[in-house]
Amino acid sequence: MSFAQLGLSDPILNAISDLDYAQPTEIQAKAIPLVLKGEDLIASAQTGTGKTASFVLPILHQLNNDEVVRARSIRALILVPTRELAKQVESSIQAYSQKLELSSLAIYGGTSVESDKQALAQGIDILVATPGRLLDMAYQRAVFFDDLAFLVLDEADKMLDMGFIEDIHNIIDRLPASRQSLLFSATLDGKVRHLADAVYPDAVEVKVAPKGQTPNIEQWMIAVDKDTKSSLLSHLIKENDWDQALIFVEKKHSAAKLVEQLGKRGIEADSIHAGRSQAQRERVWNDFKTAQLKFLVATGVAARGLDMPNLSRVVNYDLPYPAEEYIHRIGRTGRAGQSGEAISLVSKDDFKNLCMIESLLNQLLERREIEAFPVRKAVPISILNYHRR
Repeated sequence: MSFAQLGLSDPILNAISDLDYAQPTEIQAKAIPLVLKGEDLIASAQTGTGKTASFVLPILHQLNNDEVVRARSIRALILVPTRELAKQVESSIQAYSQKLELSSLAIYGGTSVESDKQALAQGIDILVATPGRLLDMAYQRAVFFDDLAFLVLDEADKMLDMGFIEDIHNIIDRLPASRQSLLFSATLDGKVRHLADAVYPDAVEVKVAPKGQTPNIEQWMIAVDKDTKSSLLSHLIKENDWDQALIFVEKKHSAAKLVEQLGKRGIEADSIHAGRSQAQRERVWNDFKTAQLKFLVATGVAARGLDMPNLSRVVNYDLPYPAEEYIHRIGRTGRAGQSGEAISLVSKDDFKNLCMIESLLNQLLERREIEAFPVRKAVPISILNYHRR
């Protein structure tokens, strides 16, 4: 199937052709025709499957109708959990709409409120926003929703994990009932299912990429004692001559500590976490994307929304919780058909998390050993039908 067969307009087809998009991904092929038909949609799709285009392209097609957007009004709203994802989605919108005369804007915390208000005063066709900043603008009457035709909740599971449920309902209560509503999430379980059933009662449901499916990513783990983790990581970097790696830790103080430990062993690294300013995070990420920085240590804030098509590998220095976060982390590599590598450093204390992750994958991770790093506290083999109590 080609993009032309999905029913998109010529300017959009020309734009995605310029971007070398050859064929739609599975989520795009399933979702785009439904959105073009005006259906409300609930979609389950893992990171790296091309889901942004699956809602942006049909929305652009429908907005390209010469309608003039009014001051302080928006025609489409895309809610996202993090500033990184807001920037990434808005960047995609600009790329896809390069041959259209439509406006877009991303707003999120950590930037100038006055600048956002001035930009919104002109009226915006597509607004990408984090929930908190959008409500700030609504409370200050800097944005009105009377003309809104489309609502997208992107990474709905992450927004709920971050505690945005009340903000989401507050926002939805302000929107016109006649809108078209789309929800995209890596999972449709628990809180996400409850939200979907409440807000999208008549929506069509689409599922792609069964949970745990990561066909382009070589996944393996090393059992390690906690006190030798950083030296093992340094050994892997040097002995294997890694070109780059995105290294995930759980806490921001751990990020700073690991950067310091790597530095002492002659490995230059930097970090991204919630304690750094937006300007610092942008500088570090740009250095990493341009390969000026080879090793980036990040907390979960970077697990979604940071897009680097050719990233060679990710490292779980700390295993994540919940297990689904593992999929989002390793999804930073192996994108757009490229191959990637995901390495997890696992201590005995991580056993329950390992069980949950391998149960999600429905397979055991390959275990490798490094002769120079014998393990004092062995990590047992996982229970694949493990359920946390």
